[in-house]
Amino acid sequence: MTAKKQKRRIAFVGSECYPFIKTGGLGDVMYALPRALVSEGCEVRVILPLYACIPRKYKEQLKYKGSFMMDLTMEGRTFFVGIMEMSLDGVTYDFVENREFFDWGNPYTGLWEDIPKYCFFSKAALAIMNYLEWVPEIIHCHDWQAALLPIYLRRKFQNTPVGKARSVLTIHNLRFQGICSIQHLKYWSGLPDDLFDYPILKYNEDEADMFKGGLAFADKITTVSETYAEEIQTPAFGENLDGHLRYHCPKLCGIVNGIDVEQWNPAADQLLAETYTVEDVLDKKKANKLALQEKLGLDPDPDKMILGLISRLTDQKGLDLVDAVFPQLVDGNTQVVVLGTGDPRYENAFRYFESENKGSVCAYISYNEALAHQIYAGADALLVPSLFEPCGLTQLIAMRYGTVPIVRETGGLKDTVLPYQGDWTEGNGFTFEQYSANRLLDAINNAKTVYFTDRWHWDEIVQRNMQKDVSWEASAKKYMALYDEIAAWEN
Repeated sequence: MTAKKQKRRIAFVGSECYPFIKTGGLGDVMYALPRALVSEGCEVRVILPLYACIPRKYKEQLKYKGSFMMDLTMEGRTFFVGIMEMSLDGVTYDFVENREFFDWGNPYTGLWEDIPKYCFFSKAALAIMNYLEWVPEIIHCHDWQAALLPIYLRRKFQNTPVGKARSVLTIHNLRFQGICSIQHLKYWSGLPDDLFDYPILKYNEDEADMFKGGLAFADKITTVSETYAEEIQTPAFGENLDGHLRYHCPKLCGIVNGIDVEQWNPAADQLLAETYTVEDVLDKKKANKLALQEKLGLDPDPDKMILGLISRLTDQKGLDLVDAVFPQLVDGNTQVVVLGTGDPRYENAFRYFESENKGSVCAYISYNEALAHQIYAGADALLVPSLFEPCGLTQLIAMRYGTVPIVRETGGLKDTVLPYQGDWTEGNGFTFEQYSANRLLDAINNAKTVYFTDRWHWDEIVQRNMQKDVSWEASAKKYMALYDEIAAWEN
């Protein structure tokens, strides 16, 4: 009789995870990828800080699993580590409890305060695995907040049970690296002097870089799209770590993100005016468009084209390009809906455009989850003109809802949106390469031309996008293959 194959054990360590705490795409990945891996037959634990801002309804489900004291800092100060646990959709979530570090409200408070917090968190995550006697084959760390873990794994825990694990470190956005003074990181991390040299943690003569050190020690480095993996090895996108990443490129690869197709499902989305599938999308999107126009005070007209923009309002998202061409977007046949918050410069600009174009423009300067769903369903096209975009989720959600993406060819946008070229049957959006307001306007005008003069081909794009697999399933299989490269699984 063949022995039953043991479930593969994967630990995820990161600073946020939907639905407990989410500030961006990292939270979505930390939620969706573990669930997809469980479907692939893995045993997955997600380790998170127990922030004060986690909703009460989840805190009430937590069960106490134990506690201990752990040393940290150059002086060897000891700190309390509590373990609170719950399960959701087959994934076990372990929350690291320490009020001194995590009881401040928001997850990110300021870099000076956050450096000690995430030194503690990275070390505590490993100590918890030993305490629970749960040793994974792979520890998958995410962004700079968990970047010290691969170093602790090899330098502080190498002779403990968890020391047998291999580490993967994923770059979600290289712009944020955990850079601080060498003395500050040296004190709080308690790591030895030899690690604070240029090949590992040293960033410049005065500063250390947590992400840089983690990238040096991780067994594998991933990022969230194939194109972004190439881009970050160049000075334009490498955020001063391009040389470091070129050196470590043999262990670097890109795997594009997916989306949670249960959370984002127009056939079952109760936030919509009318649910729909690929079979009835052409009729039902009109109903959702009219509902969106009514809700936002736009002129009710199903024949007008709605351009949607759902984004953090920052320079990274290419909003300077949108700002430059906005007066040319509203032409009597086009309406624009903006949802997001961020830089006051852009918030005020979009408010101004709304005041000047009542009935044609709505600037909803806030974040509203229900409205986001309704824009995906009611808009005809979605603008994503980013300066850089490691992966991007909005274009994937838009496709799922039959909304055609208009994107710049960078990072994951380039990997997931193929330009429509006449009757080419694979095109699923409109793209531009050069970071230029004129090129953005050209792409929007190309989309408008097809929408208003060649509706048959536009409708083909809509239906093709809804049939595209944007789930985590394919990506999870790629991660499984990556894990296989670095770990010897037990049969």
